[in-house]
Amino acid sequence: MRFRFSPEEEAFREEIRAFLRDELPDGWAQGDGGGVFGEAAADRWQFLRDFQRKLSAKGWLTLGWPKERGGMAAGHMMQVIYSEEMSYNRAPTQVGVGPDRVGPTIILAGTEEQMAQHLPAIASAETVWCQGFSEPGSGSDLASLQTRAELDGDHFIVSGQKIWTSIAHRADWCVLLVRTDPKAPKHKGISYLLVDMSLPGIEVRPLIDLTGRHTFNDVFFDNVRVPRDCLVGGLNEGWYIAAATLDFERSGINRVVAGIRIYEELAEYCRTSTNGERPIERPGVATTLAELALEFQIGRLLAYRVASMQARGQVPNAEASLSKVFGSELQQRLADSALNIVGLPSQLTAESIGAPLGGRLHEYYLSTAGLTIAAGTSEIQRNIIAGRGLGLPRG
Repeated sequence: MRFRFSPEEEAFREEIRAFLRDELPDGWAQGDGGGVFGEAAADRWQFLRDFQRKLSAKGWLTLGWPKERGGMAAGHMMQVIYSEEMSYNRAPTQVGVGPDRVGPTIILAGTEEQMAQHLPAIASAETVWCQGFSEPGSGSDLASLQTRAELDGDHFIVSGQKIWTSIAHRADWCVLLVRTDPKAPKHKGISYLLVDMSLPGIEVRPLIDLTGRHTFNDVFFDNVRVPRDCLVGGLNEGWYIAAATLDFERSGINRVVAGIRIYEELAEYCRTSTNGERPIERPGVATTLAELALEFQIGRLLAYRVASMQARGQVPNAEASLSKVFGSELQQRLADSALNIVGLPSQLTAESIGAPLGGRLHEYYLSTAGLTIAAGTSEIQRNIIAGRGLGLPRG
């Protein structure tokens, strides 16, 4: 069977490429564009916000949303093409989790008032959202979370701690999972709240990751009063809404395509003579590159399968998990192979003269360590594949 995109889809792909050529700084796609900001984090943040507004003006932030909710109602394959091109060119497709997770979740389960309040601001890139799910003792077993929310008239009183909350220090709002019925079975006592991050009693503390970046945070809630009308869905129905949010997160192709760009750069490095030797001529290198190329094609087809099922109105629970676990572990295999092939020079940074692959390998290797944890561990994904995909009994 031969897969082809339609003329309309290919035209959309070319439109994205032209946009990125015009709007991204010189060298960005090669990994050098970040250098235009030097050490000025504020300048970089402003560029990211401005770039989001340009995506909003094109309608691309809300590509898949229904038209009546401010979107373009684009088909799933159009969304795949968008994600492919943005990821391949290392473009900052969004800031926070508003467009791809929060917006679709509010459309799915929110009230008309919640949609009117939040969807236009998300679509116009005016608000930044973070996701308050994981806790120090509740990561893979998310349903064991302990952050409490007790009803007090027209408010929930929220107390507890969230961890690994990406971009919480920049966020205006947070989607928060809380326990509202401690006596119910753990999956049935959770509610889903929309929380204004400026409310009194919220404290955000930075967590610096392996690469030295401040993306993650600890977030503490000390008797925070959250209006009751910020509840999404029914009381104690948050687990099922959160499951839909996680499915939005797991079904993308971006994790595969981001690795393809690194792979292509590695392959080019291997074909180039270094000190009179081409790495591809060393035993095993060509075989490793061939195996990785095949695996990336498999990863791409797994993501296409998810999009195809969604286009037919099916819910790809197991298939999304399969795509997620394969893509995450493939990037780790690529990172490990790259370091073995390049050797000690892989530790050189972008500031080092003659650093292979622009000095990105050390950071890429470190960043892939968390891919099999973020968005659901590989162990959890395999449980979903076994249970929902293969129908295997629980042990």
